[in-house]
Amino acid sequence: MDTNIQKRKEIKKSLRIKVISMGNAEVGKSCIIKRYCEKRFVPKYMATIGIDYGVTKVCMRDREIKVNIFDMAGHPFFYEVRNEFYKDTQGVILVYDVGQKESFESLETWLTEMKQELGPQGNMENIVFAVCANKIDNSKHRCVDESEGRLWAESRGFLYFETSAQTGEGVNEMFQAFYSAIIDLCENGGKRPVSAVSVNFTKEQADAIRRIRNSKDSWDMLGVKPGATRDEVNKAYRKLAVLLHPDKCVAPGSEDAFKAVVNSRTALLKNIK
Repeated sequence: MDTNIQKRKEIKKSLRIKVISMGNAEVGKSCIIKRYCEKRFVPKYMATIGIDYGVTKVCMRDREIKVNIFDMAGHPFFYEVRNEFYKDTQGVILVYDVGQKESFESLETWLTEMKQELGPQGNMENIVFAVCANKIDNSKHRCVDESEGRLWAESRGFLYFETSAQTGEGVNEMFQAFYSAIIDLCENGGKRPVSAVSVNFTKEQADAIRRIRNSKDSWDMLGVKPGATRDEVNKAYRKLAVLLHPDKCVAPGSEDAFKAVVNSRTALLKNIK
């Protein structure tokens, strides 16, 4: 009898999950998975053909987790292969190369593809996403800084990690937090817990920081048209200052955005009579 009870407890603790990787070709999706599962790095690039599939077991919080990992090819050519694997997924590893701006900007496209394949019945709100800003070891060629990547991820309720498949930095930490969040999701009836990622800033703040970061000049940064009056410049400045002041805004990149707004106002007022 005692043996049967023990077996039932063990069965209750076991968990099977499906995880997929997404991201452009050559960002390091396969290398991150190999670094974690096999504790090794493969320096020679080998393109994933269609889908690579693997199974690994991990133990977390007194539960055995059987992880089915589908490593999806990033090349557009393999879209017809990828589209069969989006459904019934509990976790997504979304990867970009910090030295390739295009791979970061493509993250939205990957989310759109997944949403399209899941269809109207699919709910991406109940999937755990872990964003990996990969290849941080190559700091000389970095063009997407941490605050930009973190803002993009956390404003969507996604986990964010700085990783290097080559050195292993951040990889174990990412998977540990990722699996822990998936356990929370499964224990919450398949719904992503609100506390999975604590977002302490608003969409308005996040949008303002993105716009300021991508502004072409001081006029664009303040959101006023060239030739605006002093009053219009000051009004726009005050609105942004209240929104992004470091004492009130904790969004990644808010401090730099606030400084940029201050400098833009100063520069514009010097040339306005």
